[in-house]
Amino acid sequence: MAVRNILVLGGTGFVGTRLVRLLGSSTDYRVMVPTRRIERAKHLLVSPVVSVVQADIHDDGVLSQLVSQADVVINLVGILHSRPARKGQAYGPDFEAQHVALPRRIVAACLRHGVARYLHMSALGADPHGPSMYQRSKAAGEAEVTAQPGLPAVIFRPSVIFGEGDRFINLFAGLQKRFPVLPLGSAEARFQPVYVGDVAHAFKQAIDQPKLAGQCFELGGPRVYSLRELVRLSGWMVGRNRPILPLPSSAALLQAWLLEHLPGKLMSRDNVASMRVDNVLAAPMSSALQWVPTALEEAAPLYLMPRNEQRQFDLFRSKAGR
Repeated sequence: MAVRNILVLGGTGFVGTRLVRLLGSSTDYRVMVPTRRIERAKHLLVSPVVSVVQADIHDDGVLSQLVSQADVVINLVGILHSRPARKGQAYGPDFEAQHVALPRRIVAACLRHGVARYLHMSALGADPHGPSMYQRSKAAGEAEVTAQPGLPAVIFRPSVIFGEGDRFINLFAGLQKRFPVLPLGSAEARFQPVYVGDVAHAFKQAIDQPKLAGQCFELGGPRVYSLRELVRLSGWMVGRNRPILPLPSSAALLQAWLLEHLPGKLMSRDNVASMRVDNVLAAPMSSALQWVPTALEEAAPLYLMPRNEQRQFDLFRSKAGR
């Protein structure tokens, strides 16, 4: 198989780091990761097939030059928060820039340079009429991709992604380490969490299998959980299973408003709006991906549990033949 040049946009992030390391383990690829700040990407320089370049992908000339060197372009760029939308607009300016305008410009560059494959990260729940700006902007980004039938593209829609360093399971585990009681909005919202390693493997399959082009795949784990169940699980894994105080919708919005104004912006009212719709797969996972999803209970203890408990958990798994 000929060596392929892979351009990974958003390669320094949570999913990008896992995908770049996976691709970097094979001599079949040459992987290029652009970043505005080289120091943010030093953790990726562990393979001779991975290169990091300082570049601003929001500059059309720079983006075009990067894309011209690639056989496959992967767009993992995404944000969770945005400034409010202006009157009459479906989403805020930050979502517009990252989720809509950037894919439009990437797609144009791919068509201009005859890129063989474009892989696009969307989100489960993407809907032009969804209750949140995030969901509406993700749907608009997908529309920019599907509007160009001449581009061999694959779209992925993962549910909430978990793994070491995630901003979901780790968030609730951390909160339970700090507080004796956890007030929780949208406690009955449902999710189908998917492991970051599985998402990375799905993208790799889309590189290796041309027959997947032109399709959209929903990605989820083997089980559906309520938010309350996920919080309880994360608390158990860190040995801090705190009482949960479910909040009515009005109090949940107030809590989110307060969190919006704290450093780090842990939650927003738009996040709460997203949880009005269950984040679960509409149909069983496509067999085209040869999918064997990793269970949350199998992977999360390996990075959440204290070390002594991790050793006991590993012993249990070995005796169970896992």
